[in-house]
Amino acid sequence: MKKPLARKIIEEHLVTGKWQAGTEIGIRIDQTLTQDATGTLAYLEFESMDVGCIKTELSVSYVDHNLLQTDYKNADDHRFLQSVAQRFGIYFSPPGNGVSHQVHLERFGMPGKTLLGSDSHTSTGGALGMIAIGVGGLDVALALVGEPFYFQAPKILGVKLTGQLPPWVSGKDVILEMLRRHTVKGGIGKIVEYYGQGVETLSVTDRATIANMGAELGATTTVFPSDRRTFEFLKRQGREHVWKEYSADTNAEYDEHDEIDLSTLEPLIACPSSPDNVKRVSDVEGISVSQVIVGSSVNSSFRDLMIVCKTMEGKTVHPNVSFEINPGSRQVIENIAALNGVLTLIHAGARIQQSGCLGCIGMGQSPASGTVSLRTFPRNFTGRSGTEGDQIYLCSPETAVAAAIFGKITDPRKLGDYPKINEPGRYLFNEKLILKPLPVKERKNIEIIRGPNIAPFPQLKSLPEHYEGEVVLKVGDNITTDHIMPAGNEVLPLRSNIPAISEHVYERVDALFARRCKEVGGGIIVGGENYGQGSSREHAALAPRFLGIQVKMAKSYARIHRSNLINFGVVPLVFKNPNDYNSVLRGDYIVIMDIKKAVRDGHEELKGLWNREKEIVLILKATERERKILLNGGLLNTVRGKLFVSCPVE
Repeated sequence: MKKPLARKIIEEHLVTGKWQAGTEIGIRIDQTLTQDATGTLAYLEFESMDVGCIKTELSVSYVDHNLLQTDYKNADDHRFLQSVAQRFGIYFSPPGNGVSHQVHLERFGMPGKTLLGSDSHTSTGGALGMIAIGVGGLDVALALVGEPFYFQAPKILGVKLTGQLPPWVSGKDVILEMLRRHTVKGGIGKIVEYYGQGVETLSVTDRATIANMGAELGATTTVFPSDRRTFEFLKRQGREHVWKEYSADTNAEYDEHDEIDLSTLEPLIACPSSPDNVKRVSDVEGISVSQVIVGSSVNSSFRDLMIVCKTMEGKTVHPNVSFEINPGSRQVIENIAALNGVLTLIHAGARIQQSGCLGCIGMGQSPASGTVSLRTFPRNFTGRSGTEGDQIYLCSPETAVAAAIFGKITDPRKLGDYPKINEPGRYLFNEKLILKPLPVKERKNIEIIRGPNIAPFPQLKSLPEHYEGEVVLKVGDNITTDHIMPAGNEVLPLRSNIPAISEHVYERVDALFARRCKEVGGGIIVGGENYGQGSSREHAALAPRFLGIQVKMAKSYARIHRSNLINFGVVPLVFKNPNDYNSVLRGDYIVIMDIKKAVRDGHEELKGLWNREKEIVLILKATERERKILLNGGLLNTVRGKLFVSCPVE
């Protein structure tokens, strides 16, 4: 058959299984990345395996999330991450150097390679023709020691792009159009692959925006071909030697199809409070805005920020707007500065922040109460900004800068002629800012620095013979990991301390949740469709597990969260009869007899007793490998002491 690009790269890396949608496969991982909000836990998990070294071609530890140092916790964890990287041969990108996805694109991404990252937006790497997948930190920890990454072979959604984007329309509008069509659930179980003549008109950074926010579709990942535009980008980075051409076969066979004529698109905007609540900018014009932010993990490239700089020339930020810039990397801000863009922004009244995620995960930049904030970020879930009742809109840099100038949502096409951006032939960058791995003989002398906030990884019990408990919480559809485990500058600094961070589980939904779990000794959580969408933070699975939750019941699960639940020994059950979801209430009591035997024997149907009198049927679709993990109480319990890694000698 004529193969899509995604299938070709995956099959090149196949270790176990064969390509058949819905069956489990295992692939070899070439590169990994972590960021500090998930990396601390990932490296604690890695250490607990006691294997001594890493086996990937290249691994990078980024510090880009928890940059505010309001006390010792973040600073201590940054030192921990640096010492771990030096001890085990991992590249280290320090605080302020940039967002993992932007920096990895610039300095490390390679066409045809596989990349596993402990951040859901790792899919950004697909802009370079990589299979780049966001996962929980434990999956990254295993990839570090050479273990395959296991997942369900996805369907491939082929999206044919034709035409060329008109002025004041960019990559952000392409992915917002995809979200308008397919919703936040439309990509579940799929890889989105773009092809066609229109792809050639898109820069790598526009492709990166589209690939990054493929995570908001729920997709396994997104991939673009590696073509002449890819070569041009890598050449500007001084890395043209890593370029290879990768593309789908002519007339490749896709499982599903869509087509977008780029020339027909117009400026779009995602309204509160979901990335798929998409409307035309022209339909919501006139809404007053108090904050505008450009940058963070998406739309923070040289091209994105220079559009803003050029548009702001000779203009001033509206007096009612706080206009803020979060550069994607030091390289980006250095190259903008070289072309006087920074001077333009300062003179216009913009606030230039350090390179990092910042407001995207509620780490500062919270908007004023009762006001509207326009952001080029990938997510606008309720409360994620750090302000309850927030009104967050997602848009392109073009739409953002128009609002910053006029003080209200404005169609950017009213700004006049579209600025022409000429990228440098070679970008300025300083290779010394990223710490390279030490020689093998020097690593053993590195002492890992542990601050008082770093707690040992908790011991998890194996699955009991029978499971019973109270329904301690019932939630609706599209519950995000932000609902389960909030971000923000109060909670994220506790990411390396599971006992402490568990006190905050579901606190924005039910302030008494953690206390109730302790009082009843755990229990069961009931959820609706797409339970656990959003970020890859495995704390959303591990912290409830620490509180005693070993079973969840839902209509369906988001991919990464389902994997994280299994990795920590939480059984992800699905209602056989969706109407049972409507009937089960908080406070009900569920007994699942012989749950351990059912999991061990491969049963898909598990029967429970509901309120001690009515039968309820639940479904567990899990592979033999996943069932073994559940029986052992988690993946670490399964592999600890069983991994044998040949480490390099001096």
